[in-house]
Amino acid sequence: MLLGAHMSIAGGVDRAFDHGERVGCDTIQIFTKSSNQWNAKPLSDEEINQFKLKQEKTGIAPVVAHDSYLINLCSPDEENQKKSINAFQIEMERCRILGIPYLVMHPGSHLGQGEEWGLETIASNLNDLIKKDSAPGGVMILLESTAGQGTNLGYKFEHLKTIMDLIETKDRIGVCVDTAHILAAGYDIRTSEGFENVLSEFDSVIGLDNLKAIHLNDSKKEYESRVDRHEQIGKGFVGLEAFRYLMNRKDFSRIPMLLETPKDKDNTEDIENLKLLRSLIH
Repeated sequence: MLLGAHMSIAGGVDRAFDHGERVGCDTIQIFTKSSNQWNAKPLSDEEINQFKLKQEKTGIAPVVAHDSYLINLCSPDEENQKKSINAFQIEMERCRILGIPYLVMHPGSHLGQGEEWGLETIASNLNDLIKKDSAPGGVMILLESTAGQGTNLGYKFEHLKTIMDLIETKDRIGVCVDTAHILAAGYDIRTSEGFENVLSEFDSVIGLDNLKAIHLNDSKKEYESRVDRHEQIGKGFVGLEAFRYLMNRKDFSRIPMLLETPKDKDNTEDIENLKLLRSLIH
C-alpha cells in the first residue's frame, strides 16, 4: 500500500521529502505555498531543482498537493471568488512546475446561494481554469469528500458527480475520499461490511476508477455529525476495523493513502499511525 502523510514545507518545498523519509512515507501530501495566504513568491529555479532532486533521492511518489483553505470557487462575494480563482490558478501552475500529478480541493461553500448554484459555479470556474492550464503535464484536480459542515458542498457523492459531469476535460478531474469526512457526512464505514456498501455506492455514483487518493483520518465527531474534526487512527469514531478493511483492499495498492491526523513538531504521531496501519495488513 502507498502510505504517507501531509508534510510541512517550512524551509522550502523540498524539505517535505526529508520529513517524509524520516517518518517512513511512501507518498506525501503538501501545500505548495502557505495555506493561509492568497499569494506566493514564485518558485525559484533552485527550489524547483531541489524538489526534483530530493524526490528522486528519496523515491517518495506520488506527491499530492492540497490547495489553500482560503479558496472558495463558489463564493457569492465577487471579489472573494475572483481571488479564489486567481489563487487556484497559482496552485495549478506550481503543481505543473514541480511535476505534482494531483491537486486536492474542498469543492466550496455556497454560503446561502443554494447547492445547485454552488456546484454549477464551481464547475464553471474549474472549466475556465483548466482551459488556461492546458499545457502538457497539467495537474489532475481531485474533489475531496467533505463532512458537510455549514454550507460546504461535497458531503454527498452526488455533489462530486454533478461537478465531474460538468467538467469538459474529463482526464483532469478525479476524487479524494476522506474517511473522517464521509463518516461525519453520514456514510457508515465503521465495519468492513459498511465500508464495502459505501464503496459500492461510490462506484455506482462516481466510479471507483475515479478514486485517485484517500485521506486516512479517524474522526473526533460521531457518525452523521456533519462536523470536520480529525483524530489519530483507531482513537475516534471511525475505528480500526474500517482501516483494516482499507489496508487489505489489494485493488487500492497504487492509490496514495495519506494521513492528515493531528501532529506534534517531530511527527511522532505520524510514525505511530503509519506503523499501526501497516500492522493491519495481512
